[in-house]
Amino acid sequence: MQVVAGSFVLDLSSSTKLMGIVNLTPDSFSHDGLLKKNKDPQIHVKFIKKLISQGADIIDIGAESTRPGAKKITSKEEIKRLLPTLKVLIPNINVPVSLDSYKLDVIHAALDSGVSIINNIQGLKVTKGLLKLIRDYKVALVLMHMRGTPQNMHLKASYDDVLNDIMTELEGALDFCLDFGLKKDRIIIDPGIGFAKSPEQNNHVLKHLNMFSAFNVPILVGTSRKSFLGKAVGNMEKDRLAATAASVSVSILKGANIVRVHDVAFMKDVITVTDLIKNS
Repeated sequence: MQVVAGSFVLDLSSSTKLMGIVNLTPDSFSHDGLLKKNKDPQIHVKFIKKLISQGADIIDIGAESTRPGAKKITSKEEIKRLLPTLKVLIPNINVPVSLDSYKLDVIHAALDSGVSIINNIQGLKVTKGLLKLIRDYKVALVLMHMRGTPQNMHLKASYDDVLNDIMTELEGALDFCLDFGLKKDRIIIDPGIGFAKSPEQNNHVLKHLNMFSAFNVPILVGTSRKSFLGKAVGNMEKDRLAATAASVSVSILKGANIVRVHDVAFMKDVITVTDLIKNS
């Protein structure tokens, strides 16, 4: 299995790919928003190059917080946060950059700057306009499952059967992409851990993650520092390293091809050992 993302081809057949999180925000839930400390793109690029040296295979950049109840920002503000860093970053690294956004004008601006993957948290609402951009720029697309928006998703966590409902809803989005003409090697699915799901539902989805392999496209999972882990172990975001490691390992053993994390160096070791055991 592979992902074709712009000029990059990611081989997922034998190793799990590590997606390093970069928050160009002042208000990330994990308190690591780069804009809270420094707005200098050169400082951001230095931080990102360190993630790559620690083992990040993909860099995922977002400029609007998607934590529960997060304040929305305008497309103009999102672009203002993103472009200075993207323009310095992309010519100076050799890994794909993923954009965490769902706004068409933001996505278009970032594609012009050279991003290779669009990580769309509103993957169930994918439009022909977005798919045309994905096709024209020859990039990859992440379809994430979320009902509602970050502002109201906590009200949307009622399911008849959480696993089957998520799969049915993702299947509809995937079919829409395939009918438009996108190839499967340009599509990644994400069950949306922490988005419109209770802690118990998140646990259930991870336990049965292997069911999503039926779609025959890569599976991305993001559990890093999320609140369902905090509920399990009773601590704050910054103290969820061990809990995140456990969830990352389980995700890989259950079929995740890409894991999205904050603590790249630590999780690289977790991934290496889990892959070793899985493939032995």
